[in-house]
Amino acid sequence: MRRETQNILLILLGGALLKIAINGDYLRYVKPAQQPWVIGGGAVMLALGVLAVIRDLLAARDAARAGATGPGVVAPDTHEHHHPARSAWLLLVPVLAVFLVAPPALGSDSVVRTEARAPQTAVGQDAAMFPPLPPGAVVPMRVTDFVTRAGWDGNHTLDGRTVSLSGFVVHSGGSTMLARMVISCCAADAYPVTVRLTGDAAAKFPSDSWVEATGQVVPGTATERNRYTPDLTVATVRPVKAPGDPYEY
Repeated sequence: MRRETQNILLILLGGALLKIAINGDYLRYVKPAQQPWVIGGGAVMLALGVLAVIRDLLAARDAARAGATGPGVVAPDTHEHHHPARSAWLLLVPVLAVFLVAPPALGSDSVVRTEARAPQTAVGQDAAMFPPLPPGAVVPMRVTDFVTRAGWDGNHTLDGRTVSLSGFVVHSGGSTMLARMVISCCAADAYPVTVRLTGDAAAKFPSDSWVEATGQVVPGTATERNRYTPDLTVATVRPVKAPGDPYEY
């Protein structure tokens, strides 16, 4: 690969990182706290690419001036031996993915292919670690918190309480589930947490559509045998817009 091509690829890759960091698409891949690192990495790549281009242009200008001083002056050899570097062309893959077809956030396919499991932080928790739910007719909750309480709360603070959960729809094995992907650092370590929606209200929504469901937990349904997937007796389901940050942490 020629030096000029390498420099252009470096500039494009740095620009792609800055683009997703500024428009918020980086949230499809990493946690919000990683934004400064994405911006910093993109800025460094972009600066290195620009400096390399400027250096090559200055070297070419100096070589041209040296060659014009007379026939007795030998211009410096600016030709390089180009070795095959086909792997460098792989840099085009993330660049094109970002600029042309940005991959969506992880969705129902990831849930079906990955065994749903409760958050690791929930293991070993006891009833004393779960404070009472706040007052109100409907309590908004993260899916992660709902699944954790359903599986480990010995005080049964969820029983008889109506909660509101938002996530994307997953149809699997004849069941309709509400799911969220949880990440610790980036999308590479993501795992799903799921809630089984009872009744027919949610069955009409296609997979990956975002909904807000209200209802009450079916006590005792989140067990190790079903990978801590509680049942929710659905009261209402309505479509909602996918959030800018689709993951839970």
